[in-house]
Amino acid sequence: MSFKERVFAVVRGIPRGRTLSYKEVARRAGNKKAYRVVGNILNRNCDPEIPCHRVIRADRSIGGYNRDVKEKIKLLKKEGTILV
Repeated sequence: MSFKERVFAVVRGIPRGRTLSYKEVARRAGNKKAYRVVGNILNRNCDPEIPCHRVIRADRSIGGYNRDVKEKIKLLKKEGTILV
């Protein structure tokens, strides 16, 4: 399984209303230093079945989103995620 496939598997496993940091996704996918790669992989994702909006920065800020950051915030709030 490629790193990209492992990243997608980790992100698919994030429950509704919860988030993980890019760094934690990288760690769970097998390369704790590849958090920027995780961001790039998710930025190119067009599959709505992979909830990329549930991945945020380690400092708990929102980070980017390829479908607009406002949409990411909207989706997180809809799922009941508490944003700091």
